[in-house]
Amino acid sequence: MEFAELIKTPRADNVVLHRPFHMAVEGTLCLTGHHLIFSSRRHDNAEELWLLHSNIDSIEKRFVGSLGTIVIKCKDLRIIQLDIPGMEECLNIASSIEALSTLDSVTLMYPFFYRPMFEIIEDGWRSFLPDQEFELLSSVTDEWRLSCINRDFSVCPSYPPVVIVPKSIDDEALWKVAMFRHGSRFPVLSYYHKKNGMVMMRSSQPLTGTNGRRCKEDEKLINATLRPGKRGYIIDTRSLNVAQQARAKGGGFEQEAHYPQWRRIHKCIERFNILQESLIKLVEACNDQSHNMDRWLSKLEASNWLTHIKEILTAACLAAQCIDREGASVLVHGTEGTDSTLQVTSLAQIILDPRCRTIRGFESLVVREWLQAGHPFQQRCAQSAYSNSKQKWEAPVFLLFLDCVWQILRQFPCSFEFNERFLIMLFEHAYASQFGTFLGNNENERSKLKLPQKTMSLWSWVNSAEELIKFQNPLFEANSLVIWPSVAPQSLQLWEGVFLRWNRPSKFLDEAQEEMINIIKYNKQLQAKPNLCPDGRRGVCTAGLHGKEKVETLRLCMACRTLLTGVWSFDTSSARDGSTVS
Repeated sequence: MEFAELIKTPRADNVVLHRPFHMAVEGTLCLTGHHLIFSSRRHDNAEELWLLHSNIDSIEKRFVGSLGTIVIKCKDLRIIQLDIPGMEECLNIASSIEALSTLDSVTLMYPFFYRPMFEIIEDGWRSFLPDQEFELLSSVTDEWRLSCINRDFSVCPSYPPVVIVPKSIDDEALWKVAMFRHGSRFPVLSYYHKKNGMVMMRSSQPLTGTNGRRCKEDEKLINATLRPGKRGYIIDTRSLNVAQQARAKGGGFEQEAHYPQWRRIHKCIERFNILQESLIKLVEACNDQSHNMDRWLSKLEASNWLTHIKEILTAACLAAQCIDREGASVLVHGTEGTDSTLQVTSLAQIILDPRCRTIRGFESLVVREWLQAGHPFQQRCAQSAYSNSKQKWEAPVFLLFLDCVWQILRQFPCSFEFNERFLIMLFEHAYASQFGTFLGNNENERSKLKLPQKTMSLWSWVNSAEELIKFQNPLFEANSLVIWPSVAPQSLQLWEGVFLRWNRPSKFLDEAQEEMINIIKYNKQLQAKPNLCPDGRRGVCTAGLHGKEKVETLRLCMACRTLLTGVWSFDTSSARDGSTVS
């Protein structure tokens, strides 16, 4: 199929672009196979808008006489309006955008056509391979092995070709365990806690059914993670009622009689349409222009978004607590093991492992616990909050995970190497991107699409020196401690950087951020070169400085001290005295 067949009107002049907090701009609108491009006609302040068709969630058409208006609502939650002279032109452009933004074939999407303009230093497709992760594990324990049982994806279509399993369990046993688990997702290693040797595994639900079916190989595999005399915890992300109902459909949960050394805990995390409806209600509340406080608070509460955040963080804290404080191994699963399970296992690692709070460590976590673990990005991120088409498998599972990470980052602002901008960037690229990283639903599909050969990895761009500096947190100071986030309702906030960024001007926030970065840089310079004053005292010497220069030096020093002291005292005390989840 040729893209030209879908573009009825490739160009329109005298189009007016409207965006919140920007002046209306007149210019030329062009449509290509993958982009909507708007170029202003003002020579004094020319600007361009490039919008991926895949980022368009829905469009609305309105007409007043011969003037047509198209309102474009995007998956990154922004809304823009185009005023197009001529009804026929407007209809043609709207029709073209609708067709180009809903292409059925993955291979027609922009990542297969994108050619990078930056220098490629690192092949992101090879940056976080399973054998590299296993090498790190092998340096601290020899109780695990790499299994290639799924090398051709014949055992489990949603697992990667290589997985980490207990060394005492052979591949023949893994075959039998796979037949006993939903979607053949048998228990695999998610995280090894160096402090005490406890582990976290993940899987899907067991297929016990109404007859209480059992699998001795499954019991042996799970018990292989336990230390002598120790108990383990199974965290089921479904309510007990839902887990019991699953038995009627052939699913179920681990029976205590067959898993006597394991205690099962149910921590209900909602799924699919409930989460999607929650996102839709939240975005609707954020776009409400009534300025009525009661209405805003009522809508925010009705969305239940922060309730979902609390549920996910509570389950993750519980898993981390079992491992670090109880000295017990943990198995996490829900039904399929591709959504809420991954939210819990990845957030627990952020709490426990300082490496996951670095940029490369977090990238590795996303690859390992989301991409390789089989989270169906193509299905979950097909629509955002504005789509008018009927929901199928869409759900903001990954966005909820990123929101939870932001909540922890906000509580521990010095313990993360990356900043909020890094998390927002991942949200944007999960829904629409020029890179192939988030295409497909699992490694099997990515292999068939030959993404590493035909598309560029997001990590190749992010880890380039020019881009990486934009995602670094100026407050970061490596913290080797376990960090315990508060999950109290008062501690959770709306992520304004995502949900309100298009609804309010960001100029003053950007200026404040820039000023903070300058203060931090100046403070580091002072720390690196402590001067010795004439009276023998160490510190910032203002001898020789006069007037404005002296005042400015002292002002910056006091600002640095106030900012850093306030933040550090909050960060480290929280790490020591963080809340415990019961």
